[in-house]
Amino acid sequence: MIPGQKNQSLPLTYSPAEVAEALDCSEWWVKEQARRRRIPFIRSGSGYRFTRSHVEEIFRIFEERPDQVNIPEAKTTPARRRTLAHRDGPAAQLRARRPRRTRNAA
Repeated sequence: MIPGQKNQSLPLTYSPAEVAEALDCSEWWVKEQARRRRIPFIRSGSGYRFTRSHVEEIFRIFEERPDQVNIPEAKTTPARRRTLAHRDGPAAQLRARRPRRTRNAA
């Protein structure tokens, strides 16, 4: 290998800032999703790094598709309305409590 030349067999990695720019979101959001293990990543020291396949998977994870119900050709039966279950008696009345700071002051 020639000094100063990167190893071509290793995957290129991206920083959270670069991924955030591609996703059009904040760097904090990308780091938070990685911290909560919601998106794939590589831990590099104390930071997060992402490969191209990670970024593509992140796009697939957060991709939203239209519901089959909303597509006109897919409707075969009319949609039913949701009804509330009837109960045997009147609903319980809730009482408001005084704020905590006024309870402690008394």
